[in-house]
Amino acid sequence: MYRCEAIIIRRSDSGEADRVLTILTPSGRQRVIAKGARKIHSRLAGHIELFTHTTLMLAIGRNLHIVTQSSPLDRFEHLRADLERIGAAYYAAELVDRLIAEESENRRAFELLLGALRALNAGAAIDLTLRAYELHLLDALGYRPQLYECAACGVRLTEATDRFSPAAGGALCPQCAGADRRALPMRLSTFKLLRYMQIQPPEIASELRVSTATRAEAESLLRAYLRHILERDLRSLAFLDDVRQHLEKSLSVGSTGAQGDDDERD
Repeated sequence: MYRCEAIIIRRSDSGEADRVLTILTPSGRQRVIAKGARKIHSRLAGHIELFTHTTLMLAIGRNLHIVTQSSPLDRFEHLRADLERIGAAYYAAELVDRLIAEESENRRAFELLLGALRALNAGAAIDLTLRAYELHLLDALGYRPQLYECAACGVRLTEATDRFSPAAGGALCPQCAGADRRALPMRLSTFKLLRYMQIQPPEIASELRVSTATRAEAESLLRAYLRHILERDLRSLAFLDDVRQHLEKSLSVGSTGAQGDDDERD
């Protein structure tokens, strides 16, 4: 038996009543099993929800270690009440799940995910929270994008930099901009934002005031970089995009309706 701090990042059904959990701990990612957790009267059922920060008591098993007790430290209740924030949490969890090797110790990755969930739960800007999380997680796992030296030749980058190459691993200087025909355009404001967020603590994201266009471009560049690393898009991105589109349509309809009311009053 042993005790560990964990964040539940994925779960699936097993057999008639069990759940297999993928957890992230300071010692790495691992799969464990909660026997009987799907039974109506299971004491574990309410304590092993996705994204829960918890302390687990585990018994060493032959194949998977067995959850015998869970003592939640934070369930992030506010996050769970907002569909877009739930989508962001799914994305944050899936990203670390795909990037980190099983049982590969990385306390920083654990702390980054925990910090992102706390920020989302506290109402921080969703997109900037995810950008900070992406940049620092990539750094923690050895995929840090080059934003201060040219990814092709290593020369110090200046404000003339306007291309980002996912294949090369970061920004390109003007002389190397043509080396990758698939390099993406990058505005100066986006370049500065990514550089700043890369060297500042992730918590700084909640204090930033950034234009919508710059935020959108930063998301597009990092999404392309992650797609190159993972060789595909994460499934959670489709869910997050669908939620955003639904919210945008709802806001648009609400705005149109309000305008119609104003017209009638006039």
